[in-house]
Parts: sequence; structure tokens; C-alpha cells
Amino acid sequence: MIGKDVIFQLAVRSIRIHFLRSVLAALGIVIGVVAISSMGMMGANMTLSVTEQLSDMADNLVVTAYSGGGGGSGGGVPPGRGSSGDDEDTISEDEFKDIERIAAKYGTVYAIHQESDTIEIGSETGRSSIYGLDEDVIPEIFTLTEGAYPKSTSSVVIGPTVADRFDLQIGSKIDIGDSDEGSTTTVRVVGILEERGMSMDINSDSAIIGSQKLFTGIYGGEGEYDQVNIVLNDVNDTETVKAEILDKLNRKEETVTIQDSSRMIESITSTLSTMTTFVMAIAGISLLVAATSIFNVMMMSVSERVREIGIMRSIGTQKSEIRKMFIYEASILGVIGAMIGAIFSLAIGYLVVLAMVGSTDYFFTPGSMIYVPSAMAVGIVICVVSGVYPAWRASDLDPIEALRAE
Repeated sequence: MIGKDVIFQLAVRSIRIHFLRSVLAALGIVIGVVAISSMGMMGANMTLSVTEQLSDMADNLVVTAYSGGGGGSGGGVPPGRGSSGDDEDTISEDEFKDIERIAAKYGTVYAIHQESDTIEIGSETGRSSIYGLDEDVIPEIFTLTEGAYPKSTSSVVIGPTVADRFDLQIGSKIDIGDSDEGSTTTVRVVGILEERGMSMDINSDSAIIGSQKLFTGIYGGEGEYDQVNIVLNDVNDTETVKAEILDKLNRKEETVTIQDSSRMIESITSTLSTMTTFVMAIAGISLLVAATSIFNVMMMSVSERVREIGIMRSIGTQKSEIRKMFIYEASILGVIGAMIGAIFSLAIGYLVVLAMVGSTDYFFTPGSMIYVPSAMAVGIVICVVSGVYPAWRASDLDPIEALRAE
């Protein structure tokens, strides 16, 4: 066994003799392992958290008017009113009915009016997204934390962000429009929505949502929709529904584009992965510093033990055994530093994830924990590589010259 190997015991003895120097060398590995593990776990938790949120929207399809960019299945403008504001940037009533006929058997289909406008609450002024939906659809799409759903053209529900920002409650009144530029429309808050977070269909957290009649009464555009959303009963029907809608509406020319969350997930995951790799590369600089420290320790050990090496060679110790002794020393420092670093990584990594991501729900998942053994392996390998040249130099010392050394 390696523990009974005389060469291994000599390596352990050398570390004990130069304990403080060895501890400082191993400390560099500890810091490097902690840095890489923590940054890796932070990136992994961020990616898993965002992916989970986007996966919850995987059953949503958003149909918008084609605006000349990106092709028929995912390009065009993002959900919302087009930049020009003309009829070409909206979906007509006939197109909506075609979409509804095709997709109704696969899930819930509803049309959306959208505008961004000034709102006034007492003396306070701000901006918010205004949505107009069919009254019967609103209860199917949104969940309330308090209040009721709108039943008239003067009542609305609001997102939690709007409620917090303007300190709104059930019964609060909101004037939609800028009083300095013309008339405003006063509505009453009858419900506050549950927080939805990131969403590709409707950004309801910071929006005011009312009936279609309310919206068209303020902005016009009856029978012209900014987007049509489809909530599928089965996410596996995504490609089928997209194909049928595009075949019907884009047969002669590009009329609509369809977006789902798959491309968004891929894009965001790729971006987060790149960021994580970049941050880990920066953290890895600490391991390069540790490698320099290990190399320096090994070279000093060779210089200080020239005479000892000469005695060992003169009594028949092979070059390979001399090399092995110094490799053992570097490996021991690497293993000890990596193990201590792994322990600290769990504690420090947990705090980093909590502070940067805001949740540790995915901390103990395989995708997050894999960075601990990976960082340990990198640290150990760097230690061994740093000890190769000093070990080779020690084994190549001439025994006679080594014995003459003071």
C-alpha cells in the first residue's frame, strides 16, 4: 500500500519538516478551489433557476404580425405593439378567427390589445403597460391574491409591481392618459394579481389589465390585435400547432410569426453559460498563482535537500524513486488543499448563491455540485504538474556532486 511505501513516508516527512511553507502553498490551492467552485455553482444555480421559470412557459405560443424580419416561425417583433403602429403591425379579426379555429382544440386561444401609457394616481405620475383582454379569458389566465376580476369597462386588475410602486389597493382609482395632453380615463382597481415573474406572453407584474371594451374605448383599434396567445394543453403539440397556423396564414405571403420559449431558453442558457465560464476563468487565475507557489516550494525543497538526494542515490535509490518522492509531496499538498477547499466551497458557495441568485433551491442538485469535484481535480492536477520539473531536476542530480554540496 502507498501508506507503507518508504518513498511516500519520506515525502510526508519533508512536508512535516517544512510545515508552515507547505501550509502556505496548500492555501493557494484552497483559495483556487473555493473560487472556481463558488463561481461555477453560482452560474449553475442561475441557469437552472432561469430555465425552470422559462420551462413553465413552454406551453405558450405567441402569434404576432409579420414585420419583415426573422422568418415565419420565430422572427419579427417581440410581443406587443409594432413600431409603426399601423394595421400591418396587428392581427386582424379574420386572422384571429383562423388561428382560433386551428388552435382551440389544442388549448386556450385569446387575443390581446397592448399599449404603454401615462398613468396618474392622485398627484403621482408614472407609466405602465395597458392590456385589453376578453373578460371571460382573464380568470383563466391570471390568479388573484385579493379582490375580484373586472366585470365592467371601468374596472381593472393590476400586477403586484404596479401595486407596490404606487401603493395601490382594492378600490384605488387610476387615471389612464396624460391630463396635460388631453382627456384621461378613470378606472378602479378591483383585483391585484399574483406575481408571475419572467414571462414571454404577458408581462402582468407591471401592467394594468382590463376588458377589450375598455381598451378600444381609450385607444380604438377594435378588431385589430397586437398578439394572439395560445396556452396548450399538451406541450408536445407545439410543433403541430405552429405548422398548421403557418400553413394556413402564411400560405401566400408572410403574415404572422410564432414564438415559443424554446429559442429564448437556448439563448439565455447559452449567455449564462458563457458568463459562468468567463467568471470561472477569472477565478482560475488564483490556481495559477497557487501553481507558482507549489513550484517554488518544490524547487526550494530540491535546493535544500541536494546532499540528502546524493546520499539516497549513493545507496542505490533509483532516479524514478527520487522523482516519485517529489511528485508525492506535490500530490499531498494538492489533495489536502483540494479537500479543505471543497469543504469551504460548500459553505461559501451557498452564501454566494443565496446573495447573487436569491434562492438555493438548486444548490444541492448534480448540475451545481459537479463543480466541487471538478475544481478539486483541477487543483490536484495543477499541483502534480507544478511538481514535475522539480522532481525531474532532483532525479538528474549527479550523486557525486550532490554529496559535495554544503
